[in-house]
Amino acid sequence: MSEAENGKSAPPAKSGLNRLDQAAILLMSLGEDSAAEILKHMGPKEVQRLGTAMAGLSNIQQQEVEIVISNFMDEVRTQTGLGMGSDTYIRNMLVQALGQDKADGLVDRILLGGNTTGLDTLKWMEARSVADIIRNEHPQIQAIVMAYLDPDQAAEVLDFFPEKVRLDIMLRVASLDTVQPSALQELNDILEKQFSGNAGAQTKEMGGFKVAAEIVNNMDSSVSGELLDSIKEIDEDLGIQIQDLMFVFENLKDVDDRGIQALLREVSSDILIMALKGADDVLQEKIFANMSKRAAELLRDDLEAKGPVKVSEVESAQKEILTIARRMADAGEINLGGGGEDMM
Repeated sequence: MSEAENGKSAPPAKSGLNRLDQAAILLMSLGEDSAAEILKHMGPKEVQRLGTAMAGLSNIQQQEVEIVISNFMDEVRTQTGLGMGSDTYIRNMLVQALGQDKADGLVDRILLGGNTTGLDTLKWMEARSVADIIRNEHPQIQAIVMAYLDPDQAAEVLDFFPEKVRLDIMLRVASLDTVQPSALQELNDILEKQFSGNAGAQTKEMGGFKVAAEIVNNMDSSVSGELLDSIKEIDEDLGIQIQDLMFVFENLKDVDDRGIQALLREVSSDILIMALKGADDVLQEKIFANMSKRAAELLRDDLEAKGPVKVSEVESAQKEILTIARRMADAGEINLGGGGEDMM
């Protein structure tokens, strides 16, 4: 007798796509208006990642679409009664998806009907525009903005500042700990010419060695190397602490096999091939060892057939993989190990 005849639902079919591509398929299945409403409640980086994923979708079979939608409905049915305790569901979902810090502000805007204002608005702007807005402000204000932005955006903004200014800002970012409400209010007052916003009533943890390391991580290798050397010249201990917390592509050698396997499931083959073009033999062999024999053979063949590539393209691919790795580490899905991370 089948599970349906027994009154039981069949287990959901497993999709061969990663979670990002599944989310892209789901949004495209909803129609433009509904998808737009959902994207309004996401941060700029989430929108960018989803937009890129949607643009890259091709030859998706109807069966795959049905599996994605079916799995989504199964998750909704098991997690919420739709309308019963939905606030808690939304809060937990966003914390799981974005992390506590990003989710806190977003939840308030969704549940209380607020709008994106103040510092949050900067996250939607081009790096050059952000640099122009804060260019003439006090270095401490500039440091607070850098600490508030996502590390990759902060790195792009710093590219528009002279080397001496970059160094001063990064030293201040590394020295930040918490920011008082009055300081955030002052910053929102400065931004009021372009936006409106209110400061929170609580101190906010911002900056520090880890944030500084993440920003430096997202810079071009030539710029980050010079900046780190300059920091060490001023304060060697500070420079070493930042360097120890930096997690670069070669540090993937320190990730355990289970973590590598989980990471590979989230990375497209094209990105992996490009990233490995700049990896040493040890890291390449670690990747091969965590794939099936057939998949490893295909990857080796693809690497050999790829030919010479631009350094910028390799670095871009490696940064994309590192972004995925850090997101998975923040979600507790993998342990990056090494790279200055504390081990349990």
